[in-house]
Amino acid sequence: MTTQMRPLAFINARVIDPAGGTDVRGGVLIADGVISAAGADVTAGNLGADVRAIDCKGDIVTSGLIDLRVFVGEPGGEHRETIASASAAAAAGGVTTIVTSPDAQPVVDDPAVVDFLKRRARDNAHVRVLPSAALTKGLRGQEIAEIGLLQEAGAVAFTDADRAVRNSQVMLRALSYARDYDALIMHQAQDADLVGQGVMNAGERASRLGLGGIHAAAEAIGLDRDMRLLKMVDGRYHASIVSSSLSLDVIARAKADGLKVTCATTINHLTLNENDIGDYRTFLKLMPPLRHEDERMALVRALADGLIDVVISDHNPQDVETKRVPFSEAAFGAIGLETMLAAGLRLVHSGEVSLVRLLNALSTRPADLLRLPQGRVQKGAPADVICFDMDEPFVLDPTQLRSRSKNTPFDGARLQGRVKMSCVAGQIIFGSDAFDAS
Repeated sequence: MTTQMRPLAFINARVIDPAGGTDVRGGVLIADGVISAAGADVTAGNLGADVRAIDCKGDIVTSGLIDLRVFVGEPGGEHRETIASASAAAAAGGVTTIVTSPDAQPVVDDPAVVDFLKRRARDNAHVRVLPSAALTKGLRGQEIAEIGLLQEAGAVAFTDADRAVRNSQVMLRALSYARDYDALIMHQAQDADLVGQGVMNAGERASRLGLGGIHAAAEAIGLDRDMRLLKMVDGRYHASIVSSSLSLDVIARAKADGLKVTCATTINHLTLNENDIGDYRTFLKLMPPLRHEDERMALVRALADGLIDVVISDHNPQDVETKRVPFSEAAFGAIGLETMLAAGLRLVHSGEVSLVRLLNALSTRPADLLRLPQGRVQKGAPADVICFDMDEPFVLDPTQLRSRSKNTPFDGARLQGRVKMSCVAGQIIFGSDAFDAS
């Protein structure tokens, strides 16, 4: 990625800094890949002759989004996605940094595979690509991975993706080992035995469809175990996905006890519920499953109140062969890089979550967890910024999505809010043709 040498300014914009909570009319000035000024003083009349000015025409300029869990397909799953296609989708969705999931073939449990991902990203990515590594070798939950070596190679966090570590002794050792390296563990907690062969949320809806149910207690029981183990070692723990009020209760207690715990939920769990599955729509078969509307609303309130720290897309491409099958046989997962922001804006338009709070959960808090300087529109911060019109309506056409797979849960959905431009380190990577430049 080359550095854009000519200074760049986005003017006539609504500038939102989700880190500081400011929302002002003005602009953002970029030089040498960093933000040199932001706010009301950045106007057309205050720019030097060498600055390229882009008129945003009142649209929002804010920090680029950071997605903490993205399956990129490499190595071994290039038929589902590649780093190039995933990063193109990310750029179009306003996501300027992605954290890759380690469930590849081979599993990202060796420093050589981390190095491979970094080199592939350097050569093919449009956005920043940060690899996470496996928490246990082969994602089997039996032996912890070489956290120190993987971190030295460039892994930013450690996770077994959508697999829970069943053995409590192994999990305790992983937490202790990670603490010694001040490493972040991202775990999708669940009681695998209680999940069993379930495929959707347990309840009346599952019974009517004749499908096996997954009770919310499976997630909460696993999370409660992890919090008890965390008390013993005082490490850093991030719950990859919480999907129910039971889990939120566990997180609230852990935070009240002073544990170093954060949590995320997906944009799907915030904006969809089990009724959206309709007549066996496999694109909405997710893990954890979509819950009852009451649980969705509990997640929305938790996001608004700050109990939920982060929102992710959980981008998980699946090909036709694994989705165009009976619901009980279909693979779990949906894509979401290009729709995460627009879907999240549903909550803003409905008045349930403020725009600043949503953007904070999509950019600032993920950056804080990974200890990145991104996620803020402030002088000296990396110039990873996006511009979007939060009011522009559109109907999602999956054939227009940039991901290789098209398994979006928002197929044909009416959405409101379109990304006009994405910029990484001062370089426009998406949407420059949408502006009049001088």
